[in-house]
Amino acid sequence: MLDLKTYLTLKQNQVDARLTELLAVNPESDKLSTAMHYSLMAGGKRLRPILCLAAAESVGRINNDTLNAACALEMIHTYSLIHDDLPAMDNDNLRRGKPTCHIAFDEATAILTGDALLTLAFEILLSEQGSLSPEEAHNKLTITHAIAVAAGARGMISGQMMDIDSENIELSEADLKKIHLSKTGALIKASLYTGGVLGGGSPEEVQALKIYGKHIGLAFQVADDILNVEGDPLVMGKAIGTDQALNKSTYPSVMGVDRSKAYAKTLIKNALDGLAIFDGRADPLRAIAGYIIERNQ
Repeated sequence: MLDLKTYLTLKQNQVDARLTELLAVNPESDKLSTAMHYSLMAGGKRLRPILCLAAAESVGRINNDTLNAACALEMIHTYSLIHDDLPAMDNDNLRRGKPTCHIAFDEATAILTGDALLTLAFEILLSEQGSLSPEEAHNKLTITHAIAVAAGARGMISGQMMDIDSENIELSEADLKKIHLSKTGALIKASLYTGGVLGGGSPEEVQALKIYGKHIGLAFQVADDILNVEGDPLVMGKAIGTDQALNKSTYPSVMGVDRSKAYAKTLIKNALDGLAIFDGRADPLRAIAGYIIERNQ
């Protein structure tokens, strides 16, 4: 039987080791490099890269391209957190249990650190290690395009813009879902897609992974919204009650806490149903689905 805690720790260590190697091209010799190391290596669940790796395992195996893509996804995620925390955005002082980048350094450095991590991610995604077969080259371009779409104006950035514009506005459940399918869900779904493609999955398998990713992406945001109400800031490593302070529409504010919890469970069931075509190699994905709504941080 899968021990999820052991699995997550193993994959986190694998991702962290590779991130350290990738950052070695930018040693901590100046302010920007130091800030990049500070933000990227501050901890975190590494959920997106782990989902990428688990998806690859579910259809085949992990190779160097998959691990590099997983790390690129974490860089994009970290960049988004750095910018989210800025005074012009959510104005947070704590992230992953440490002062946010703009507090630890300064606002200009935080902006440039986010920019640097984003561009480094795409440098890594398109880097070549030896000669590529036509299929490998096609897959690399395919997943790079998908990640760019998920992270950009048709994905995460669009969701963040809608989220900002929705402050002090009472949203419907449909509008809230639209925001978070983009803001949180797009990059999570792209993580599953990336692992599926690079792992050699069939079109049917990759589609099933995307369906799984869509539902756990929404469930993750619902759980995050609930934790912002009920969570322990010492465990979470960040402040709670910030959504209410910014007068944001969240799942608890729109649906109530109890209905939000029930909705999260429904999303997880739908995600698990999407994995029905897979054998035991997808058990880590099944276990992660439950972890998403049971976590305390």
